[in-house]
Amino acid sequence: MELVLAQALLSQSPDPRALLGAFCVWESPIPAERVETLRFLLQRLEEEQELGSNTSTRPATLLLQEAVREVATGHLVPLLRGLRANLVGVPAEEPSTPRDRRRRVLRAAGGALRSCARLSGGPQLAAGLVHEALCDLLSLRPAVGLEEAETRAASVECGRLGAEEAVEVLVALGPCLRPHEDRALLERLARAALAVALGNEEEEESGGEDGAATLVAARLLPAMGRSSAAALQALWDGLLPEEEEPEKLDSAPPAFRVNRRLLVLSNLAERLLPTPGVGGAWDALEEEIPDARRCSRFWRAVQDGLVQADGLTRKRARYLLQRAVEASAGLGAECSSGATDANEPSLFWWSEKKKEELLKFWENYILIMETLEGNQIHVIKPVLPKLNSLFDWAVSEEKACWLFHPSWHMCIYKRMFESESKTLTKEGIIHFLELYETKGLPGAPGFSEFIIGPLMEALSESSLYSRSPGHKIGSCSPLGMKLQTFLVTYVSLLSEDIKSSFLLKFIKKMTSRHWCAVPILFLSRALAHIPRCKVLGVEGLLALRDVLQCTMITHQILLRGAAQCYLLQTAMNLIDVEKVSFSDVSNFLMSLRQEESLGRGTALWTELCDWLRVNENYFGEIRNCIDFSGRSSLNVYVQSLVQDYIKSPTLESKLEMIFLLLMNKIEIFSGGIKSSLQKTQNELKVFLHPLMDSLMKLGTNAYIPLLKTDKCLQLLLKLLHTSSLKNPQTQDDGVLTLLQNSVMCTTESIFEFIVRRLTASELKTVSDLERCHLYLTILNELVNLHGKVGWKNNNSIWRFISLLKNASILHLQDEPILGKQIQKVVSMECLAMVCGILTQKSGLHLDSLDIGILERFISSFHLNQIVRKPHAEEQNSLFEESSSSQGWGRIVAQYVHDQWLCLSFLLNKYHTFIPNMEGEMLEPFLHVVSKPVSTLQSALEALTILPSDQVLPVFHCMKILVPKLLCSSESLCIESFDMAWKIIYSLSNTQLIFWSNLKAFVQFVFDIRVLTVAARTKGRAYSKIKEIIHKIIEMSTTKTGVFNILINYCCQSWIVPTSDDLTLSQDHFFNARDYIELIIEGCIFGNVFRRDQRLIQDVQAFIENLGHECAANIVTENTNRDDHYVRICAIKFLCLLDGSNISHKMFIEDLAVKLLDKDVLVSRSKARYYVNSLQHRVKNRVWQALLVLFPKFDQIFLDKIIGKIFEAGFVNNQASIKYLVEWIIILILHKFPQFLPKFWNCFCYGEEKLIMSICTFLSVLSHLDIIIQNIPDMKPVLKQALTVVLQWCFNHNFSVRLYALLALKKIWALCKTLHVEEFDALTAVIESSLHQVENMHGAGNAKKNWQRIQEHFFFAKFHPLKDYSLETIFYTLPRLSELVEDEWITIGKFIKFTDIPIDSAFQWYLSQTELCELKPSDWSQQDIGSNSVDEDNQSEWIDVQKKMIPWKNNVPDLELELIFPDRAAKLGKSISRLIVVASLIDKPTNLGGLCRTCEIFGASALVVGSLHCINDKQFQHLSVSAEQWLPLVEVKPLQLVDYLQKKKTEGYTTIGVEQTAKSSDLTEYCFPEKSLLLLGNEREGIPANLIQHLDVCVEIPQHGIIRSLNVHVSGALLIWEYTRQQIIKQRDIK
Repeated sequence: MELVLAQALLSQSPDPRALLGAFCVWESPIPAERVETLRFLLQRLEEEQELGSNTSTRPATLLLQEAVREVATGHLVPLLRGLRANLVGVPAEEPSTPRDRRRRVLRAAGGALRSCARLSGGPQLAAGLVHEALCDLLSLRPAVGLEEAETRAASVECGRLGAEEAVEVLVALGPCLRPHEDRALLERLARAALAVALGNEEEEESGGEDGAATLVAARLLPAMGRSSAAALQALWDGLLPEEEEPEKLDSAPPAFRVNRRLLVLSNLAERLLPTPGVGGAWDALEEEIPDARRCSRFWRAVQDGLVQADGLTRKRARYLLQRAVEASAGLGAECSSGATDANEPSLFWWSEKKKEELLKFWENYILIMETLEGNQIHVIKPVLPKLNSLFDWAVSEEKACWLFHPSWHMCIYKRMFESESKTLTKEGIIHFLELYETKGLPGAPGFSEFIIGPLMEALSESSLYSRSPGHKIGSCSPLGMKLQTFLVTYVSLLSEDIKSSFLLKFIKKMTSRHWCAVPILFLSRALAHIPRCKVLGVEGLLALRDVLQCTMITHQILLRGAAQCYLLQTAMNLIDVEKVSFSDVSNFLMSLRQEESLGRGTALWTELCDWLRVNENYFGEIRNCIDFSGRSSLNVYVQSLVQDYIKSPTLESKLEMIFLLLMNKIEIFSGGIKSSLQKTQNELKVFLHPLMDSLMKLGTNAYIPLLKTDKCLQLLLKLLHTSSLKNPQTQDDGVLTLLQNSVMCTTESIFEFIVRRLTASELKTVSDLERCHLYLTILNELVNLHGKVGWKNNNSIWRFISLLKNASILHLQDEPILGKQIQKVVSMECLAMVCGILTQKSGLHLDSLDIGILERFISSFHLNQIVRKPHAEEQNSLFEESSSSQGWGRIVAQYVHDQWLCLSFLLNKYHTFIPNMEGEMLEPFLHVVSKPVSTLQSALEALTILPSDQVLPVFHCMKILVPKLLCSSESLCIESFDMAWKIIYSLSNTQLIFWSNLKAFVQFVFDIRVLTVAARTKGRAYSKIKEIIHKIIEMSTTKTGVFNILINYCCQSWIVPTSDDLTLSQDHFFNARDYIELIIEGCIFGNVFRRDQRLIQDVQAFIENLGHECAANIVTENTNRDDHYVRICAIKFLCLLDGSNISHKMFIEDLAVKLLDKDVLVSRSKARYYVNSLQHRVKNRVWQALLVLFPKFDQIFLDKIIGKIFEAGFVNNQASIKYLVEWIIILILHKFPQFLPKFWNCFCYGEEKLIMSICTFLSVLSHLDIIIQNIPDMKPVLKQALTVVLQWCFNHNFSVRLYALLALKKIWALCKTLHVEEFDALTAVIESSLHQVENMHGAGNAKKNWQRIQEHFFFAKFHPLKDYSLETIFYTLPRLSELVEDEWITIGKFIKFTDIPIDSAFQWYLSQTELCELKPSDWSQQDIGSNSVDEDNQSEWIDVQKKMIPWKNNVPDLELELIFPDRAAKLGKSISRLIVVASLIDKPTNLGGLCRTCEIFGASALVVGSLHCINDKQFQHLSVSAEQWLPLVEVKPLQLVDYLQKKKTEGYTTIGVEQTAKSSDLTEYCFPEKSLLLLGNEREGIPANLIQHLDVCVEIPQHGIIRSLNVHVSGALLIWEYTRQQIIKQRDIK
């Protein structure tokens, strides 16, 4: 039509130059129609010139050539420059009408320029304009530090073309350049365009794709590639240069570079990877062009793109791969990219002989990569078996080599590892780890790098190690087991040299980041299980030591210790002892913590000793080693260490200490029976001689250097600490005995030296305080040592302690002089140590006179006295170091702390003499004892000045004072409670000191005397204690183990009181009723952990289950901080209660009533709760506690609560709770048959109430044989039972009938067993009913359910009496009723928890039947109305939605023959200017739905890939004849590029429905009237090559987890949004 118009204009105008000039007059705004008309005129002139028309009618004169050059340079180029200037400041995302007009003008001007270049008569015009546009394009690249908007504005001021304008000029004129004559310009243009498309370093830092790069890549580069082979070759050489280093290609390039390369490659794919028959390089005979398939660098770029984080880049890479495969299949020629390694295949190759296999491989590969885009495991999991088939095709079993390069498989795994879905990541890791277990894969160098790189990065995620639902608590993580198996298998397949390198890199990778405790534990465990091989040297040992340092970061002590154990085993298994020395090994061992892993008496210690003994003659050379003849090298090394250590201050004491003890152990083990005790003693004396000799001289030689004395004492202290066995069962310890005997000989000399140093004013500097601490620690250890071997009457230790005590008192009584402040601090610390020894060592008694002096001096303390800091001038004269008084606040705090330690000793000794109020006078008269109020006030003052880690002795004093003053000074005591709790709360994030302070806090606030007094007065203190209880329980929800300390202490106080206060009532249990809510909370306590907390709990349970196999279980302290121990403590406390004790009986009854009330409260809180919800768990715990209490109930009390118990049976409970309720009802009726009438009354309620609960009471009747055991006359009970059951056997509900028939079967069997003849009249009915149910025909659900309910554990194996045990209540029943594993408490935990003592022969510990061996049944107990639907009543619904056509009968049949617009017009239908393109959609259902939607909203046309789809029944079913009222256009997918370009020239804006980096939000996008909507494929979306031809991409905002909508739904949303906007515009116009 346009060309016809152009022809008409030319025919009416005699001079085309005038006509051209008339159309070159522009207005503002520039009319797009005028420029388009100019383009049509020029195109028509061009056609006439090509056809060689008669010169007389339309001559192609020089004047015409001059005219078109004038149009190009004088009008069109300025037009483009002005077009840019008019749009400066308009946002690129703004879909305004001016922008749409601008696009039309731009396209028309570009076409006009192309025609001008061809009509100009020579190449000069095209070359000049190309050169000018190229310069303008290069000038637009953003300078460093300038924003793109600033650069654009600067270019406008200079009168240059913008990016879009320059690209349009180059696209239009590039094909006009001559391939040979303009080769240099073409190559320059190619290099420049490629530089813009690829970006630079500044753009790389900013990231993303700027507008110029996208324009050049989408428009200019494809046009250049089509123009000439020279330009294409230049582009290819610049894109993937051959000089790029291979190692850079092997490593992961920056994401920015990969994204830009894939952007360019996808746009050049039509030339580099043409599809035969569509047009491309192989369709025309021209110069040779590059074949991307034969270039390994191209395939590296594709692989890099497949694993990028950007989804669009991955789509481009898949597009390139798929196009290469299609091109190879179409051409059929042999092809190979060349092998980068002689042992590996090419990255890509093609053979016509194996075409079918290759096609299957690549089709499955691309399918897997596309499926992984979904991140939905239920979609991806069915595709994973295809990954196994890829390996089957990729490996040649005959030649044991790879047919396809293994890096392709690594791309799949890396994509899975980096998925947003952790479930998918875990599936990918497990699948990869199972490779070597399930498939015999040949070796590949890339595998090792992949394991150390992406695999280990993925393994660093802790959540992947979570326990699977089918695994028991305490079992190893499935991923941890597979990791261990994989590593052992993979390492065994490696050669020795590769194995050494791989393991070293593997271990170093473990140090390259901050690993969490769980991943590093399982990685260390996998390493420890590698069979012994000598592959690591000094570098490997150092790497293992670095890993040890990484394990110290976590505060999970057990996990940290277990990891250390595994790393030590790894070192012993993998170290080549000939490459390391004793010094290297000792440095490694120094990194281990004895209190967490390497403790004496463990199997790991023994294994280490054996390893050293076996290899001691093979270790590498030891430097500076003295050659002692007759001794092994290890002996020489240990002896030289001791000597060098005493002489040199540079060595670490821990190193020598470990090796000295190891040597002792080795000598004992190596001697065995052959070595005598005398020989062992001689060996030990040789090692200890330098140390013992120095220690013996301490008391007599005053000239020994202090540094040497410090080192000797430090070594002695470490020896004493380490030699004490962690495992108390090992009594026969030769090392400890010999060491003790040796040290005992030096005790007097050590004491004399230490006392002299502490009392002779020799400690004068701040640094001397560390020495003081060392001396006092040694004194305490020696006192402990003497206590173990037994005290002697003439023991000199008494004399030294007395001297130390007296001298300390004298120093403290002197007038305070600033120069002697340090000695004052030392003396107070000495007194605190003496008081501690007197408190702990009952065998050590000083003279009563000496004790009296000490007590009176302590009583005269000025508490909380501040030791003044020396002035600066005094520091310089009296202190050795100028900075010696730094940290003086800590010194003062230590002084006050020691004061309260001494006071704690005094108050403990005279606590019975402390008066209850200030005025009382008791003997002996001591100030702090007689004035408790003043002392407590001082304690509160101390809490305000002491740091939180120093308040422990203050808490100990308050424990003694508060019970005495609670009645007389309640406000002061409450203040002490508040202040102490603030300190505890502030310490809650401090792991080391929190627990000891919390324990001390609980001991003084919940002291039995405090609880008694507070409960008796019921005053403010009582309320405050209740408040603190709730605060502790609240804290325990976030910090595991807090509630454990509270309930443990209270239960022990009530059952086994420790107080000897004579004023306290003998019945310590009496006040427990006042704090009964503490036990209630304990019975129902248990948190629903977060995933990370549950993971830590599971891994700790796994480590604990290893027992003695893991040394960390032996050396680490068992803190009983598991939340289960709260309930265990409460339950064991209840088990110890005696129903015959009045106090106990009252407590039990109150507790039972409150537990029943708690059950009712939880039931009312939610009318319906879900399995394993918090409500479910709490109710389950309530009934478990009631079952434990049941044996202590008497008939009178049960008569009061039986109604509540029966009422619980009417509640719609979960299965586990139903079993407990039914069980307790059975036990009640068995023990007290008097309640049977009340039980029968439960069946008399109306059907509205029974409909939810009848199955519960029928289940009770199924155990009637247990109920009637204690009834002499059973016949009336059996008769009543039959009467009740028979009426429910004919109920309309199937579940009720099942329970009733089961109860009938059991009751009738009981009647037969007891030979009851009174029921003969019912025999026929009962036998017939049972026969009918037993012989149901068919294999339907009814018969299956009858079999299942009979085999269910509660009716088949469960015995209410024999199975009554803690094991059944807390482990077996929760497990069989499918409660979450967090609720399973094993009987081993009850036995392990010894704080509440119960005899191991306790009759209720274990079940007497095989119930514990059963597995959960597939029958779920369920009443009618509780989420159940009878399967036989379900109906299948079809044809839910029907299309209604109200005008169907009013339209004549002849109307159907009209063309679409006419038919629509006759029906009054309005047609919009929206075109919906669905050529990429495959499924008929989606096409049918879209057809229906387009017709309803008046789209102008629906474009499909094939018109045959309208004959499909699924299409017709969903379109409901919409295809008869909507124009359908057929455009093949391969024709879409041309179709889109055509519609652009017609003024349409092409819009894609796709998620890209620059997609517009649907809620913010304004649709132009002429819009073309392109929808993507169901799986692939819009191909990458089509995205570049779109004007804009629009995405639908999403807020859910699933990342994609159905294509029909997406299309419908955009169609409606377009329609809505057009309706609003029409209303505004009207």
